[in-house]
Amino acid sequence: MKSATHSFVVNNSFDASAKYPENLRSILNRADSDEARSEIGSWKGYDVTPLTALPQLSARLGIASLHYKDESGRFNLGSFKSLGGAYAVLRILLRYVEEKVGRKIDASELLSGKYAHLTNEMTVCSATDGNHGRSVAWGAKMFGCKCVIYIHATVSEGRKLSIESYGAQVVRVSGNYDDTVRFCASEAERLGHIVVSDTSYEDYFEIPRDVMRGYTVLAAEIVEQFADKAPPTHVFVQSGVGGLAAAVCSYFWEAWAGERPVFVVVEPENAACFCESVRANTPTAVHGDLETMMAGLSCGEVSLIAWDILRVGANAALAVSDDAVSACMRALARPHDGDAAIIAGESAVGGLVGLLTALDDADIRTQLGLNENSVVLCIGSEGATDQHVYESIMESDPAFAAENLTA
Repeated sequence: MKSATHSFVVNNSFDASAKYPENLRSILNRADSDEARSEIGSWKGYDVTPLTALPQLSARLGIASLHYKDESGRFNLGSFKSLGGAYAVLRILLRYVEEKVGRKIDASELLSGKYAHLTNEMTVCSATDGNHGRSVAWGAKMFGCKCVIYIHATVSEGRKLSIESYGAQVVRVSGNYDDTVRFCASEAERLGHIVVSDTSYEDYFEIPRDVMRGYTVLAAEIVEQFADKAPPTHVFVQSGVGGLAAAVCSYFWEAWAGERPVFVVVEPENAACFCESVRANTPTAVHGDLETMMAGLSCGEVSLIAWDILRVGANAALAVSDDAVSACMRALARPHDGDAAIIAGESAVGGLVGLLTALDDADIRTQLGLNENSVVLCIGSEGATDQHVYESIMESDPAFAAENLTA
């Protein structure tokens, strides 16, 4: 299964021998990641999501092994995003209540409702294409504050209803994701709400940092899941604003310092802000039609703190077309020759599409050192977060199976 067009950019700022820089520890570090995991691991419903080996698919692709981190069951929200937005909401409320009462408190005190009279004074808000907003709304409901979520014009009705099911007010905004981010920020300033975004921009860093700290939980799980096997030689991670990619890159950089995997950031062609930023060696926005089938990745501007990490931590950027997305989703759902069946949403397969694209291009394959000895990790960032959309994709080619999926 071939991706029709693509763009590949080698990151000339990458240094394979570099230790994790001290200046990046203020963004993400192992101590903060451990604290996030301890907290999130105590929440009701927490469980380690599976790292699934796909031996039959890897054999067809001509690599040693392929591992897929499946986030479809995370907290029953269906996405890795549940780790970030809700954790950031908790951190916001803890800081607020601690300031009011003059002492350190913990999450259990918020969950008990002891400080509901204070948390009810707070309203958090966010712009989203679905998954992040669901996490913020869930966190607001769990820890006891109000929530407003802004969605752009093409976010599906199913995703809107899912966010509303957690008690949030949902406002639909004309324009694309980046337009919605700006509108959310202006409304928050006008109304006194607190923006919970996974996108950092000038003078807005603390909350996106907390979001990314939540994301490192899945990276910590992966490191443990590889404890009894050879670690990955290559990691393909899809990127919107870059929060997930940067969180995973940072954690792996520290955990596997002596044997860092080749790290490839994968984006949709229509929203390849990291590719363009690598080319320019500075954060660079892309404009125009940002729409992509991989709805969660339709972002035109890279998060500034994510850029700080990926600028020096990622080997390359790869922009891919939507052509292979539905095929990958169907192939994972209808495996061949014994691989596990996986429910993967449209954004979940971005890394896998990137792997297929790289293997299909002799030059990229050589530059990345992909061969029969490669151990590849892809992160399945979501499941069927809109069941109607997912079923329509599954039904579009019912005969498609994984034997058709080759590089």
